[in-house]
Amino acid sequence: HVQLVESGGGSVQAGGSLRLSCTASASTASSYCMGWFRQAPGKEREGVALLDADGTTTKYADSVKGRFTISKDNAKNTLYLQMDSLKPEDTAMYSCAAESTPCSYDVRDANQYKHWGQGTQVTV
Repeated sequence: HVQLVESGGGSVQAGGSLRLSCTASASTASSYCMGWFRQAPGKEREGVALLDADGTTTKYADSVKGRFTISKDNAKNTLYLQMDSLKPEDTAMYSCAAESTPCSYDVRDANQYKHWGQGTQVTV
């Protein structure tokens, strides 16, 4: 069973930056499709970013394109989300997700992931 643990959330002023981390319990980062999702109170879950298993393809929601960057460190088995130029509308609980089968490459598709973390809160 793959366990995912997010960290790095917090409170930041508009225009600031945060880097979220998602550490996996197994050799997940190097071989899994991984993504970040967020959910604000009263709103639907939104796919934010996606990174395929070999790290060559990224996808972003239009709302974060140019401001957020998804990346991973296979040696540390960790997925990252660098968030710059943060806006109040970025406030949400952010969760990472992983799946061993190939990505659907649809950043919005939560059903493609089997494994989920508990989330970390970001407040702008």
